[in-house]
Amino acid sequence: MDEHDLVWALLPEGLEGYFDVEGYEKDDLRFRIILVEKNVIPTNLPEEYRGKRVVNTVLNDLLLEDFPIRGRKGEILFRRRSWKFEGVDKMLNRKIALTFPGTRLGNEFANFLKNLD
Repeated sequence: MDEHDLVWALLPEGLEGYFDVEGYEKDDLRFRIILVEKNVIPTNLPEEYRGKRVVNTVLNDLLLEDFPIRGRKGEILFRRRSWKFEGVDKMLNRKIALTFPGTRLGNEFANFLKNLD
């Protein structure tokens, strides 16, 4: 197992198809894994985007709290991609369920905490 495989083993399943590992940050209080969304436009485009040229791509950060790692707060920083298409006023985002509804917690971590009761 190499470093790449180890990082993906720590992360929620299913993300590898949408994100690349950009790096990690570690200090006394936290361990953060940084993922950047692949620049691959979704194939199931709504009608208003079809046949139009992409004119801009923007990355927006979403920070999720996850399981602690070696006594440090575990975080996953998702750098989510949005695409601007020529002649369309709104940006296109890929729909990926990353957080538990109403929280900034990962789905698996939120379910783990919920089951502690």
